[in-house]
Amino acid sequence: MKRRLLLAAAAALLATLPAAADEDLVSGVSQDVVEITSNYTGTDLTVFGDVEQPEDAAGRDIVVVVRGPDARITVRRKDRFAGIWINNARAQLIGMPSYYFLASTRPLEDIAAPDTLRRYDLGLDNLRPERALSDGSIDPYVRAMVRALGKRGLYVQSGTAVEMLSATLFRVRVPVPATVPRGSYNVQVYLFRDGNVVSAQSTPLFVDQTGFDRRLYTFAHRWPFSYGVSTVLMALLFGWASSFLFRRKA
Repeated sequence: MKRRLLLAAAAALLATLPAAADEDLVSGVSQDVVEITSNYTGTDLTVFGDVEQPEDAAGRDIVVVVRGPDARITVRRKDRFAGIWINNARAQLIGMPSYYFLASTRPLEDIAAPDTLRRYDLGLDNLRPERALSDGSIDPYVRAMVRALGKRGLYVQSGTAVEMLSATLFRVRVPVPATVPRGSYNVQVYLFRDGNVVSAQSTPLFVDQTGFDRRLYTFAHRWPFSYGVSTVLMALLFGWASSFLFRRKA
């Protein structure tokens, strides 16, 4: 969480400072709230923007990052024991984004040096937890987590997803699958010039449930014991009612 705040503060500071080449960045999101309902199957957001006071397009790149709320993720390693695969070692990765989407005009390695990319946590290869609980190196666990969430569509990186509509206008379509976690997201747009960040903007995004689904979600998370008891009672009630009706028909 602290690292996210530092990155957001750095992006805000860069946005307020005059860039070395007088280039500046203006960006926005097509909607700042994604409402989750019972029939929600996923949607797409659009991040768009414009480069003000542009210089030569050569050497200029756009990187868009959408980062979800931080989470504690447990990764287990399976080992073969007596012919059976069982869970053995594990690691707890604390402060990893639950959703991560990155789009750029070119592959990241062609845009900036590895040190610059690590400084801004840009790219799946540069994601690291704020804290980790593990007996050994966390690198294998981080790679396994990135692969697993990538298969679920929660971790995405594309080096060609930024559409340049003109010399300065750009657009990025961001998929928001049905499995995204609820919470506060951060949309960050970086303007690179010759491998250096010259401007950046940060925009908040919220993913939340609405209506009856929201009330049920809140009830289940705030009062889990009461929720469990009520679901058991409802199952018993419906079971009794169905058996009573079928017995009468027989």
